[in-house]
Amino acid sequence: QVQLVESGGGLVQPGGSLRLSCAASGSIFSINAMGWYRQAPGKQRELVATIISGGSTNYADSVKGRFTISRDYAKNTVYLQMSSLKPEDTAVYFCNAEIIYYSGSHYYPGDYWGQGTQVTVSS
Repeated sequence: QVQLVESGGGLVQPGGSLRLSCAASGSIFSINAMGWYRQAPGKQRELVATIISGGSTNYADSVKGRFTISRDYAKNTVYLQMSSLKPEDTAVYFCNAEIIYYSGSHYYPGDYWGQGTQVTVSS
C-alpha cells in the first residue's frame, strides 16, 4: 500500500557529490519522519540522517557538515545531498519513512524501507 522508490546512487570520485532521492507513494495519510540509512559490506546498517515533519534534522557525526537532508512535503520526497564524499561513505543507502496510511476508513502506522541504492566512492 506504500512504496518507497530511491534514485541517484552511483560511482563518484573522492571529494565529489551526489544527490539521492526517495519518493513515497500509495495510500499515505501523513508522513511523520523520513530518513536515510546505509550499510557497508560486513557492517550493520547505520543511521545517516533523519528529518521529522516539523523540519528538525539529525545527522550521524560522520556526515555532519558534508551531507544535507531535505524534504519536499508536496511530493512526499526526501533528498540527501552528499558532498565531499569519502571512500568510507561507500555503502548501500536505504530510505526509511514512518507513515500513517489509510485502508478504507481506518488509519494505521507503518515503517517502510526502500530497496536501497548503491553509492561507491572511488578513484
